[in-house]
Amino acid sequence: MIIPIRCFSCGKPVGHLWEEFNERKEKDEHPKKILDSLGMERFCCRALFLGHVDLIDIAGEFKKS
Repeated sequence: MIIPIRCFSCGKPVGHLWEEFNERKEKDEHPKKILDSLGMERFCCRALFLGHVDLIDIAGEFKKS
């Protein structure tokens, strides 16, 4: 749904990096280069960003009944 504030595995705060990662990815910059420049060295944090699917817009279309 939304990016977690902390990495599930190591607990490092990563939520504040999501916006910059997304903006740079939309500009067709390579994800490895972006993650390296953001200082994300641990594979668990990198996997969190690379595997994230943003579903909040899709889930928001459904109404509570």
